[in-house]
Amino acid sequence: MEVVDGSIRLAVPPGLAAPAAVVKNLYLSCDAWMRGRMSKRDDKINHPELPLSYYTGILGMSGLTAYAGFFDMCKPKKGETVFVSAASGAVGQIVVQLAKLTGCYVVGSLGSDDKATLLTSKLGFNGAINYKKEPDLGAALRRRFPEGIDIYFDSVGGATLDAALLHMRPRRRYNLEDPDEGVRMRNLPLLVAKRVRMEWFNVADYLGDAAYYRRFEEEMAGYLRDGRVTYVEDVVEGLESAPAALVGIFRGRNVGRQLIVVARE
Repeated sequence: MEVVDGSIRLAVPPGLAAPAAVVKNLYLSCDAWMRGRMSKRDDKINHPELPLSYYTGILGMSGLTAYAGFFDMCKPKKGETVFVSAASGAVGQIVVQLAKLTGCYVVGSLGSDDKATLLTSKLGFNGAINYKKEPDLGAALRRRFPEGIDIYFDSVGGATLDAALLHMRPRRRYNLEDPDEGVRMRNLPLLVAKRVRMEWFNVADYLGDAAYYRRFEEEMAGYLRDGRVTYVEDVVEGLESAPAALVGIFRGRNVGRQLIVVARE
């Protein structure tokens, strides 16, 4: 990757009937799914009183993924136990807080003690598991969920899923957002033995439903204004910082949505 300086000439296309506008990029969200965001969309930003960058995350696809996946797929009930993998990520941190708002007991897994301390104090986790320091993830889950897991919201699959399946309570729900297929699964037969409902979903199924998105946006914006949900972003300055930020995502350096600030105004 390299940063190349250049110049462009802006002009109103000839024969344009509607007024023209010049658009300036302020924030870039650094994500694998950016290709999909290049497609035509008709959404409007309805809450300019909130930070604009939130529309790349909690009021955008990450928030919608957490909201639809947790409420529509998992159908949580007050008092249930919830385990969330990648809990410091853009989706996981929102799921944790929605679970708390529902009255659930929630524990998240993440990759460092610093993330665990930050998110436990800031987002109200009931507990956090640093999977990189746990020699036996199953034992860690037994400590946190002595009576088992009701809902598992998964963004990683692999060994974490394998351990979680051992601790799922009978007839509970398991939601998978983005599986890691690089690890052989040993405990999938437990889905049958424990009658666990396992369901994948694609947030794209909700993107075309304007009424659903509007309901999600209004509800989430209310949580943010009232302080019932806190959103954590990882922000770096300047387009020249984008390559290192992208590499950092795959090394677990970021906390929350990774953003690149191109300009502040």
